[in-house]
Amino acid sequence: MNFAFPAHLVRRLMLMIGGEAMQSGFHFALNLALLHLLSAQGYGLFALAMVMGGVGLSYIRSLTAVPATIWMSKSTNSAGVDAHDVTFGSAALVVALLLGLGTGLLMRLLGDPSGIGAACFVGAWSLRSHMRTAFFARRMQLVVSISDAVFTFVGMVLAAVTIWLFADALQATFYALAAANLIGIVVLVRLARRKLRISFRAPTWRRYARLWPQLCWSGFSATTTNIQGQCLALLVAGIAGPAAYAPLAAVLVLFAPLRIISLAFSNMTQPELAKLMHRNETARVWTQARIWALVMGLGSLAYGCGVLFILPMIKSQALQGVSTGVIGLLAIANYVPIMLYVMPRVVLEIMSDFRIVALITMGGAIVGLALIAVILAIAPPTWALAGSAVSETFVLALSWYFARHRMWNIEHPNDKRDSWFGSWRRAAALATHRR
Repeated sequence: MNFAFPAHLVRRLMLMIGGEAMQSGFHFALNLALLHLLSAQGYGLFALAMVMGGVGLSYIRSLTAVPATIWMSKSTNSAGVDAHDVTFGSAALVVALLLGLGTGLLMRLLGDPSGIGAACFVGAWSLRSHMRTAFFARRMQLVVSISDAVFTFVGMVLAAVTIWLFADALQATFYALAAANLIGIVVLVRLARRKLRISFRAPTWRRYARLWPQLCWSGFSATTTNIQGQCLALLVAGIAGPAAYAPLAAVLVLFAPLRIISLAFSNMTQPELAKLMHRNETARVWTQARIWALVMGLGSLAYGCGVLFILPMIKSQALQGVSTGVIGLLAIANYVPIMLYVMPRVVLEIMSDFRIVALITMGGAIVGLALIAVILAIAPPTWALAGSAVSETFVLALSWYFARHRMWNIEHPNDKRDSWFGSWRRAAALATHRR
């Protein structure tokens, strides 16, 4: 099959990555500033708040943003699009409030005096993430990019002013980030000339409840994904303390742009691939998935090599004399698999195979938790990244296997040769024939 270069997708990607790059650059600069301003304990708390923000984004993505993109793309009229927009938007507000509350309680347990600032930050960030994804589904990339630019500028100004004026730089930063996210939401709504349509009436919840049999697996997938992806931070901070996590966080923050880029790829490709799948153009879906995966894999490897080059230049008390080169190499071993399994996961999601995604990440979480716990018992916290890398590689292998398996079953409904058992049976038959 000839592959037509998707120039329109590249244009959309540039807009999306432009917005994501601005935010990522701001978060990166803020992390570097706080790395030198805060103690190891304080920076560890900030890093954990960012981790909780990532957890919030994953739940918002799984329970509201991705389902909204899929069902809005499948809707054949504007009424259906609006109905799903209101339903998932209302659910996103509830999820964001719950995530903020959970973050505040966790931060208090870990040493944050109040936890309120972190709660406001995570809640506002999660809600803005849902709205960005919903507007991407409506093909309003330019509006979202302008909103991202406003968020970045306001965030930089507010963070600088609050850090300068207030003695408690950690809490001031949390409130500045929360305010910047709220302003980004306001700009997004105003530029799109749309009203915030939130409804908690019975028809809205009935519509959401009808989709719950699939969404519950999506929510379970978010839980297992967070355990699998964040078990490193939670175990190191829980067992060795936030200060022990600070050196890992100081290096891993340099790789944060890769997660932002992976999210941009997901937001860009998901509506397009969902429409292709709805038209049964499975060959085009699979071709685009493989090509974009190759692009992301090679790009992440090149990015990791660049990070290794600049790591020796970073000096901070939070590093506590730990070898940043070792952490950098282990981080590359984590992030290259992450970038490589973005596309098969998107393929499984647009086919509403949330159960398979959940089971894959649950297996990865079990592997990761076990290995990291063992490593922390016998080696310094730095080497816990090795257990996390094995977990990500496990998820990578299974994601591609099951995505290919599902695509084969759709293309050949009467031919199950691509099943796991069938693969072993063919291999055994081939070996017998050779003998």
